[in-house]
Amino acid sequence: MSDRSPRNRAPQRRPDKVRQVAYRVIRQVNGEDGYANLALNKALRDQRLGGRDAAFCTELVHGTLRWQGTYDAFLARSVSRPLADLDPELLDLLRLGAHQLLRMRVDSYAAVNEMVTLTRAEVGQSRSGLVNAVLRKISQRNLDQWIATVAPKPDEDRLGYLAIAKAHPRWVIEAFADALGARDSAAGTPAPERAAPDLDPGAPDHLTDSIEREVEDLLDADNEPPKVTLVARPGLSDIDELIEAGASRARWSPYAAVLQGGGDPGRIQAVATGRAGVQDEGSQLVATALATAPLDGKDARWLDLCAGPGGKSALLAAIANQGEAVLTAVEPLKHRAELVRSNLRAIPGEHQVLVGDGTKPTWPSGWYDRVLADVPCTGLGALRRRPEARWRRTPEDVAELRPLQEALLASAITSVRPGGVVAYVTCSPHPGETREVVDAVLASRPDAVLEDARALFPGVPSLGDGPDVQLWPHLHGTDAMYLALIRRS
Repeated sequence: MSDRSPRNRAPQRRPDKVRQVAYRVIRQVNGEDGYANLALNKALRDQRLGGRDAAFCTELVHGTLRWQGTYDAFLARSVSRPLADLDPELLDLLRLGAHQLLRMRVDSYAAVNEMVTLTRAEVGQSRSGLVNAVLRKISQRNLDQWIATVAPKPDEDRLGYLAIAKAHPRWVIEAFADALGARDSAAGTPAPERAAPDLDPGAPDHLTDSIEREVEDLLDADNEPPKVTLVARPGLSDIDELIEAGASRARWSPYAAVLQGGGDPGRIQAVATGRAGVQDEGSQLVATALATAPLDGKDARWLDLCAGPGGKSALLAAIANQGEAVLTAVEPLKHRAELVRSNLRAIPGEHQVLVGDGTKPTWPSGWYDRVLADVPCTGLGALRRRPEARWRRTPEDVAELRPLQEALLASAITSVRPGGVVAYVTCSPHPGETREVVDAVLASRPDAVLEDARALFPGVPSLGDGPDVQLWPHLHGTDAMYLALIRRS
């Protein structure tokens, strides 16, 4: 019998399980518009990956998605045809391999061989040769060398250089620079003249040195995986209980604790029972600001106008229980309304969840005392925890969301009583989603006044000159949450 008989062939090597799980999560995110955190958490549970395997898989997924645009620039120099001509499955394999070679402590030989084996299993033997050849090209330079090869020279096109070196689309960097520049201008520093809507290739001439350094700090903070932050819902849990479970006190929020060493927060009894939850400290701060804003007269009815998935609703409901207030949470999508109900289950009181359109109130004008309008936005303030968003979003998304944001804010003002307060909140620092929306709505609402919100963030530094508040990952260690506090007059 010939040695080429299938019986005498060596069995084909199986792909590494952790890399295979990571690849399939990346495909779900890029191919099916999935969310990395949700897809990854489900995969880790389903495949029973824990400890070092879970940590390795998490870095493979989040790191590959976070640096995807940069890796594409490198791969474009290493593949003989346009990347658009590659099958998406093959491109994701190359991205996953590039991440191991350039930003992880994985031996080059092992990384290439493992990816070739994974390629055979996932897309077939015929594609493995291309993956082998391309990844070997990638391995010939380190990350800094690739950046120097591909990126524009920093003294000629600073923002173009940062787009490659810091893995952010140029338009996002421009928006961050605009927001930081506006803050410096409010603080008394002359605002640099800016081209609109895009900065030209001579962008360094338009940026002060201080803003340029701060933009880099912000981009670096965006590229650091966030810590797991917990919220102790008042009246149900407290910081001491979370500390006993292995967390440590956070910096700003009176309800926040950081889970040291990561891990599954669901193992903590308070989280498992809903007495505590997972919530970024910035989200806690803006919800607490609304709940603690001074108010004359009755304080019995609170409204969360765009509630899903319900983290802020749960904190507000728990705080409301400390007085005599009741929360109504409104969410237009049924499945997200169910998430809100799930978040509220552990919280006593007559709080209710309504499925409805916040721009078309079914309640009387002036019915509520406090209103949260945490409006849909691009999510550019949460790029640390949603790495795929930076490549998925476009400048057109900002313009498309603007009418909805303005309509929700206008509805919130109509819904609050005279003397009551509205918190306009976005998880984005983009000026087109923050102060520009507020200014546009208030220009047609003489019955509403923008108030200074900084006093509602006790102990939190670097809040600027107000009256609104913008939190930043590089300054506060939070998502880039924005708050404008508006009182109906």
